[in-house]
Amino acid sequence: MTHPSIRRDRRANRRTLRAELRRRSAAQRLAASCRRRPRSLATVAVASGVTKDVAAGVANGLRSVAKRLGLAPAEQARTKRTVASGRARRTHSVTRWTLAQVARLVAAYRPRKAEYVAAAALVAAFAGGAA
Repeated sequence: MTHPSIRRDRRANRRTLRAELRRRSAAQRLAASCRRRPRSLATVAVASGVTKDVAAGVANGLRSVAKRLGLAPAEQARTKRTVASGRARRTHSVTRWTLAQVARLVAAYRPRKAEYVAAAALVAAFAGGAA
């Protein structure tokens, strides 16, 4: 007979392992989705491993680069989903970019903030490796 505390520890360990598996599976699904079809700049940044608050800033910087380069997005849509997760009360326009376009934007992106420099490196590795 197994001691109750050992059983409790094993259950807790398996619960932790299942949570990690769910997190990794979700990350893989998001990354695969970004490779298959155009996604927003913030979504590509999150898929590459950047935190959500930094991803929003990097996406804004990449949008400025796109404007400077005169690069148009692959597609545009209207959505209620926000980068901060959750539903907005109204729809807003979003632009979606292919990974090849994102790689081109990141190549021309020159951030000054240290966390944005690190985030740009992650996005470049993600977009460059999949393109």
